[in-house]
Amino acid sequence: MHQIQLLVREGCHLCQAARETVAEVTGRLHMEFSELDIDQDPQLLAKHHEEVPVLLIDGEVRDFWHIDAQRLERLLSS
Repeated sequence: MHQIQLLVREGCHLCQAARETVAEVTGRLHMEFSELDIDQDPQLLAKHHEEVPVLLIDGEVRDFWHIDAQRLERLLSS
């Protein structure tokens, strides 16, 4: 099972779209994901402040800004 984490910020319209995409794909694959607000973690904020939302799979950055549902499904199915 993959560890899926979505890094977001409050008030981010791209984050809301990413949240919906990740929820739809992970739900269909019977997986779970977690979210982390980068504003609550100074290290993540410094590293990703221009890239949110950021999708991490097993701790590795796999996508940012726009999360593509088909790509995500391929990544999670492998």
